[in-house]
Amino acid sequence: MNNNVIQFRKPTPPKAPRPGLRKLLTVLGIVAAFVVVWLYFNFAGRPV
Repeated sequence: MNNNVIQFRKPTPPKAPRPGLRKLLTVLGIVAAFVVVWLYFNFAGRPV
């Protein structure tokens, strides 16, 4: 095998951004925040 030969290769194109994934993560984060707030007020927010 001759390692002195330069091999020219096309650079891989950058991946396109996925706006749907970012939107989904944002919505899931908001829903998770509401669940955490609901759990807090349901179990620890009321005086006994």
